[in-house]
Amino acid sequence: MRNIGMTVAYEGNAYCGFQAQPEDPTVQGCIEMVLKQLTGDTISILASGRTDAGVHAQGQVFNFLTESQIPIERWMIAMNSRLPKDIVITEVWEAPLDFHARYSAKRKTYRYSIYSERVPDLFTRRTELFHPRPLKIDAMKEAMSHFEGEHDFTSFASPKSTKTSNIRTIYQSWLEHEPSYTGHPDRGRIHLYITGNGFLYNMVRIIAGTILQVGQGKRSPDQIPEIIQARDRHKAGPTAVPCGLMLWKVEYDGSERL
Repeated sequence: MRNIGMTVAYEGNAYCGFQAQPEDPTVQGCIEMVLKQLTGDTISILASGRTDAGVHAQGQVFNFLTESQIPIERWMIAMNSRLPKDIVITEVWEAPLDFHARYSAKRKTYRYSIYSERVPDLFTRRTELFHPRPLKIDAMKEAMSHFEGEHDFTSFASPKSTKTSNIRTIYQSWLEHEPSYTGHPDRGRIHLYITGNGFLYNMVRIIAGTILQVGQGKRSPDQIPEIIQARDRHKAGPTAVPCGLMLWKVEYDGSERL
């Protein structure tokens, strides 16, 4: 028996999330269908986490057990030649038998992208939120810093969350700004990054919706600690649209490879 680890990137617009569903198209469903074509076996992959409908990934990780003897260097081409064009395997490795993409993960990073220009970017409109007005970028940057540390993130969790605890540790949360081609200081492409040991249902999208309100001048950066301490979903901003969210990367301690 072999344990194969893979990293996959995908554009999520055409899928009802990552996790397999009986009737709807999912990223997991496409991957498992290709694995069956290659190995002849019904394989259930183990992913580092789920993404919702319309959410993307650059660095989603999964693993699976197989008796297939396909050489490790051939998996990537074999998979990518059969997968839809919006799903791409970017890395493959032989993993120890006890490696689990979810339970072995140490840190995950998500990115939420906002395009603040007068007209949308035709070529990236499917992977970012278009915002036609200028934003207070320095205020947004300051607001992002308040999420770092261990907190109860109930204010930033969907009521549909089923987790027994809403306490999570955020190691880093920061903003990167790509300046506008117009030279306007409060326009351009804005990326919100957040790295933590785990995330609640809709947590990053609610954070993005709240930070967007800071950029619009509807909230001040120093309100973020108050919102966290309130432990009340009604105190935070709206859930931002899914198209701007991307699972950026998943990190392990180095023992995931043979």
